[in-house]
Amino acid sequence: MIEQRQLYGWADLVFYETPGAWSSAEEGFAVTDRPAPAGWSRSGQDVWVSLKPDGSELPGQGWKIHVSALAGHADRILDVVWRYCTENRIPFKFLRDRQLFRLYNSKYMPRQASGKLITLYPVGDEQLRNTLEQLDALLADCEGPYVLSDLRWESGPLHVRYGGFRRRFCTDAQGDRVLAVEDPDGVLVPDRRGPGRHAPSWVDLPDFLRPQLERRRGGAGLPYRVLRALHFSNGGGVYLAERLADGRPVVLKEARPGAGLDLAGQDAVTRLRRERRALEQLAGVPGVPELYDYVEAGGHEFLAMEKMPGDILWLWLATFHPMVHFGTGRAEEAEYTAKAVDLADRLGKLLDAVHRRGLVFGDLHPGNILVTPDGRLSLIDFEAAYAADEPDARPALGAQGFTAPPGVTGTAVDDHALALLRLWLFLPVNRLLPLSRTKLAETVDAVERRFADLPEGFIARLRADTAPPATPGTAPMPSPLPAALVRRRAELLDPPLDVDLDAAEPDWDAVSTSLAQAVLLSATPERTDRLFPGDVQQFLHDGLNLAHGAAGVLWALDAAGAGRFPEHEQWLLDRLAEAPPLRRGLYTGRYGIAYVLDGLGHHDEAAKLLADAGDAPDTAAAGLYAGTAGEGLTHLHLARRHGDDGHLRQAAARADRIERLLRQPDHPAAPTAARAGLMHGWSGCALFLLRMHQAGGDPRHLELAFEALHRDLSVLVTRSNGSVQVADRGVRTLAYLEVGSGGIALVADELLDARPDPAVEEVLPAIRRACQTEYVTEPHLLNGRSGLMATAARLAHRDPGTEAREAVERHLRRLTWHKLSYRGRLAFPGDQSYRLSMDLATGNAGVLLGIRAAVDGTGPFLPFFTPRPVAARRS
Repeated sequence: MIEQRQLYGWADLVFYETPGAWSSAEEGFAVTDRPAPAGWSRSGQDVWVSLKPDGSELPGQGWKIHVSALAGHADRILDVVWRYCTENRIPFKFLRDRQLFRLYNSKYMPRQASGKLITLYPVGDEQLRNTLEQLDALLADCEGPYVLSDLRWESGPLHVRYGGFRRRFCTDAQGDRVLAVEDPDGVLVPDRRGPGRHAPSWVDLPDFLRPQLERRRGGAGLPYRVLRALHFSNGGGVYLAERLADGRPVVLKEARPGAGLDLAGQDAVTRLRRERRALEQLAGVPGVPELYDYVEAGGHEFLAMEKMPGDILWLWLATFHPMVHFGTGRAEEAEYTAKAVDLADRLGKLLDAVHRRGLVFGDLHPGNILVTPDGRLSLIDFEAAYAADEPDARPALGAQGFTAPPGVTGTAVDDHALALLRLWLFLPVNRLLPLSRTKLAETVDAVERRFADLPEGFIARLRADTAPPATPGTAPMPSPLPAALVRRRAELLDPPLDVDLDAAEPDWDAVSTSLAQAVLLSATPERTDRLFPGDVQQFLHDGLNLAHGAAGVLWALDAAGAGRFPEHEQWLLDRLAEAPPLRRGLYTGRYGIAYVLDGLGHHDEAAKLLADAGDAPDTAAAGLYAGTAGEGLTHLHLARRHGDDGHLRQAAARADRIERLLRQPDHPAAPTAARAGLMHGWSGCALFLLRMHQAGGDPRHLELAFEALHRDLSVLVTRSNGSVQVADRGVRTLAYLEVGSGGIALVADELLDARPDPAVEEVLPAIRRACQTEYVTEPHLLNGRSGLMATAARLAHRDPGTEAREAVERHLRRLTWHKLSYRGRLAFPGDQSYRLSMDLATGNAGVLLGIRAAVDGTGPFLPFFTPRPVAARRS
């Protein structure tokens, strides 16, 4: 998702925003404002300008031509294609300005869109061939990057792919609304756009395109065998490979010409060549990879270098940091403090060695540092390196929270990043730093309060080394962002907060009010795509649903006692009348929206949403989030609320399906071990089956509920501190609500109210320990601190001592580490902490629910969960 966060984080510095909101009159191409010729119509759609001959009607799909460009060739290519298409009556569209073109070609944009400047829609094979041949001749002197989803025509900027000409949609196997093409049976199916997917399987390749396909299949002719991909970006891949000549293991780094642009407009090839020069200049420095080779193949350039030992610094921190593992004491904290200080000091010496060779590393952050179990350090990724004596030089790449302020140049760029890394080693919240002018000082203060064994002078050095330069200097960070966006960020995020989370006894009612007011202040009822700003998912699907849309925010505000807002409810009703969501799920679509509307009194609209949903496909997921369990719980709820036997029959049919999936664990719809937990695992199914038992008294449903729960329990792993969590891809373990042991524990707690189960009772304390960890990366409800805090609170009635209650208090107090200001009200960052969010899954609405569950366990928490006993409440 990093690609989507980059894409939707571009047009605003406060919230995620559609790239179509970007506006820059100064960045237009020469043809951007050119009027359409006579007999043509011109329109704008999101980031595109489209032109179409009057009276023409495009077919639904066919072979389309994409024209890519190097930045310096873009205006000429646009002019040539404009004239050719208007003379030959071929519809086309183009990106409307240079900044959007740089954005779509930048390093971390979705790879399937990379390089595309213009799209042409020829009709039929004859026009396709003529257009390719004639345009190829007209553009013979122009270059463009390879469009990965297409076949390249000859060696120029033209590419072809079979796909939709008109925007048509279908629902894929995951229930997502996606662009579609029509298969031979007339059924709309997903229009796949990944690398190498130039046509669906049923489409015959025209004969004149076969030489292009054979050329692509011919391979790059590399003297290396790729073993596996380590990383992909728009600029190319990074691979673990072996040299064919002798089997030597190498890291192979690929650069695509014209792709992966940075803030200075330099492409991946320019940066890879810079990395080559840096490795040559640093040869023999311990901790710097040895350069083996530099080759060109298939039009791309490749650098082969030594594979350095160790894991990225993130994994080292997750292994050793005392706040990640509940139950560590003062001795472990002192040991970690010494290790972290020593590691940073040795990293400083490695940077000094780089500086003595006349280079600045330029992009220091945890992902570019490797560390072995015995503490040996290496630097990787030298593509941002530059000469230390370049006047006013600054890197054109940087990780959020590790870049130097304006005016810092030369080796001071590395020194500043190292200071921020020292801070990160103790409290890793660096991504928040650009979102608040006070966050850096607050974080330094928090580290000083929390760690008792820091060496003398450590905090003073941190403050000095992270201070902005006394003399601003003349070299600002290369930035495409207009001053208006920077001013907007300061105006909205810098006002002081109206509540004090650091007070000796925070007023949690006032905190909740401030959270709710921030949500309401962020509302944009004048828009039709979303009401409350949230995660990028609201742009990829819709802004209506329970997880990321208006329904979830309205439900959370009501459930937390913040009130009803009829004007916002009407906004939701209006949007549903215009275009009901295609997705079905409880958290992703119709079922969740219907649940919320019915609870708010809009019974007819809720009933219509479900009546129009139709039957779920056999491939539909089983879980709570977007599948059968969520649908079943909604029908059960409505059956009880309205005395409707039809809903009860619908629920029973879904219970039967989950029973069948329990007997077919290899079915594609069955939950997997990798996604065990409340939302996607068997635990959500167990909650539904429990409610079925409570509704009808059938003991079979209770037995099935425990069977489903034990499926999730069987895949849990035990950590060294005795906590029990879900393994995630062998890299980390999780205790969250969406995926993780915390969500499993919530359902286990409810099931134990129905009957005892020794195995479940035995594992609950170990899961509770997992939810008591002090450091949590993000504050969210489904995948962060608020969910862990609520889980610990709801399990506290099963703790004979005070450990769980103390953990809840600790979580409440540690929310201050994540806090931000939005117009003077309390706000929290969304997923990955790049921008603020107000939605239920990743933002303020979910944090509000988590706080109310921790402070007053008798209120609503999530749909279909019962209030917990008074013992769980805050004393």
